[in-house]
Amino acid sequence: MNEIPRRVVTGHDSKGVSRVISDGPVPVHRDLPEDGVAFYEIWQTDEMPAPLYAEEPTEPTSRDLRVPPGPHGTKIRINEFRPGHIDKHGLQSPVHRTESVDYGIVLEGEIVLVLDNSEVTLRAGDVVVQRGTDHAWVNRSDSVTRVAFILVDGRFTPELTSLLPDDLRARLMLAGPKD
Repeated sequence: MNEIPRRVVTGHDSKGVSRVISDGPVPVHRDLPEDGVAFYEIWQTDEMPAPLYAEEPTEPTSRDLRVPPGPHGTKIRINEFRPGHIDKHGLQSPVHRTESVDYGIVLEGEIVLVLDNSEVTLRAGDVVVQRGTDHAWVNRSDSVTRVAFILVDGRFTPELTSLLPDDLRARLMLAGPKD
């Protein structure tokens, strides 16, 4: 496993002066070596607009480790995809869909985004805007790939919902990685 990412969080002192309130390794992370992936939870919010406290009352990443954020929420995490973990379908992650807008920024390496009838290779510096589509990920390279994902709660419009499978709600990914 690569080095755990550093997280710096700012806040305010009792006089409202800006300061660093924490600086260190991401406190919540999950490594799934059998799947060749790791998840580093950076931050999440549970409402919009997000309340800004002088100091966060609780560690926001110690809550549920689900893939999409909760209603009106946001989430930032770094996913690590290791090489050599491709399943019988040629994928590294299951095909999934979330009702969210996900901004994926490739930090290092190379990853393939697999859609229903196409795929695209993304490299360090590339950004993908994932808008509620069925998709999967696969690292076909020989080195580790890291992607920062910023997820924002979303809502399918009635027009889009009419185009999607009837069992859409049953097929949405609403949970996090298995322990």
